[in-house]
Amino acid sequence: MRPRAWCGVLAAVALTATACGGGGGNDGEAGKEGASGGSGGKGFPVSVQDCSGAKTTFDGPPKKIVTSNAAALELLLWLGAGDRIAGTGFPPGKGAVPRQFADQAAKVPVLGKTVIPKEKLLGSGADVYIDSFSSMKNMRGAGDAPTPEEFKAAGIKHIFLKSTACAAMNKSPRTDLSGIESDIEELGRVTGTSARAAELVADMRKKTDGVRDALKDVPEDKRPSYFLFDFDAGTKQPMAVCNRQVANAVITQGGGRNVFADCDGDFKPVGWEDVVAKNPDFIQLAVRNRGGEEANRKAFAEAEDFLRSFPATKDLKAVKEGRFLRIGSERTTIAGVRSADTVREIAHVLHPDKVK
Repeated sequence: MRPRAWCGVLAAVALTATACGGGGGNDGEAGKEGASGGSGGKGFPVSVQDCSGAKTTFDGPPKKIVTSNAAALELLLWLGAGDRIAGTGFPPGKGAVPRQFADQAAKVPVLGKTVIPKEKLLGSGADVYIDSFSSMKNMRGAGDAPTPEEFKAAGIKHIFLKSTACAAMNKSPRTDLSGIESDIEELGRVTGTSARAAELVADMRKKTDGVRDALKDVPEDKRPSYFLFDFDAGTKQPMAVCNRQVANAVITQGGGRNVFADCDGDFKPVGWEDVVAKNPDFIQLAVRNRGGEEANRKAFAEAEDFLRSFPATKDLKAVKEGRFLRIGSERTTIAGVRSADTVREIAHVLHPDKVK
């Protein structure tokens, strides 16, 4: 992947989703659940696997957790385990986390503005590190990651958000949110918050099942084609989200056809001639959260102005007809609880007569 294009993707990974979702965490209940029953707590020991199938076993819920980025951080906040977060890399930007978690997220120590330096991670005192991306092949050069032996020597268990870290290794395209749901359930078991995890997953499925039922009579070939325009990844060369990226699942469940669903992997730089050849019915103006409504509106307007003025895109069907979706990049490309809200929002725009 070209350095300029990868910097855009790296920034996307750094941030968390910003869809409008309800609910919140309860740190007190999280502690109670993990502390009841047995020497290690209710439901322990717990074993989880990494992307290659290697197991990590927990005899009890971790007390100090470090997250690689804001995606893992936000999941812990939703689970009510926010009081155990000892630090993070790629901290969430202003306005990037749900309002009910904003104050708590702001208090999390930042161990690295991007990838956490190895020495700082190993010396953090954490008993578990939740990694959202370091197993991805393209991230190998993004930092000097600790070896398994170094993690072990520091007493840190290393686990992954498989919906993001293992995405490119999937054997088939991602067309639903089951990977995200599995991550939530797995983190619930690890942190002793399984009851809360079950609530979150049930709420997500209620939303996506409602969309699925509403669109059940719409044939696949009749669903509109859809291009996610990652404006912040650069305009010189567009970045396609491929069929292993969570955005493909969000778009598919939302009743659209990702124009680059034939691309195996997560992200891929393409040419504007490729986008023109696809001539999408809808284009998502996927800008990153700027920290405020006015700043976000300005960024969406800049992305639209580019497409309307750029010679290669000004005559695209979606551009000429003004078929734009103003949905943040993080809300679509970062796996999280609110991915289900993004599914519903896309479905409403693409199929307003069926999804209210």
